[in-house]
Amino acid sequence: MAAASCARLLSPRCVHGLRLGSRVLPALTRASPARSHILGPADDALYQRTSVSVMQREPDGAIIYSYSPRGFNVSGNHVLGPCALVPPAILQWNVGHHADITAESLSLFHLLEPRVEVLVVGTGARTERLDPSVLDFLRKKGIAVEVQDTANACATFNFLSSERRLVAAALIPPPASSAGE
Repeated sequence: MAAASCARLLSPRCVHGLRLGSRVLPALTRASPARSHILGPADDALYQRTSVSVMQREPDGAIIYSYSPRGFNVSGNHVLGPCALVPPAILQWNVGHHADITAESLSLFHLLEPRVEVLVVGTGARTERLDPSVLDFLRKKGIAVEVQDTANACATFNFLSSERRLVAAALIPPPASSAGE
């Protein structure tokens, strides 16, 4: 008798599943669909009128809002210590003093694609001379270099960035006696 009732429960007429008393259980043999509706060639006509509207303009490049002996405020991000600005990235720069600036410490800037047009170097409270071999290295890589004190380097970077130039900056914060914040 149990075999007969099992056969009746598993009959093909029961498409919704097994009926045990008043409860319906899902069918064991029926596979549920793995994905939703697949578009066919006729469905493409529904999507021909799709349009896109830009809700927000692309943001301008990075802007240096302020600097202090502790670091920089770049587009609302607070960066502690020396930094390398390669919009849209802001990186910590492992240089403590202008004498530490070498071809190796600036190698990041010539490896970028698209190529940086101008590299603005801020050397702290006053403009310091860099090793001529470092400047020669960057010129050979096709990068123009502007070496300035940090205050002017920030202004130059902001100006070139607002003109949508491919500009990067390597900045050392000034000491406490000459901070501009």
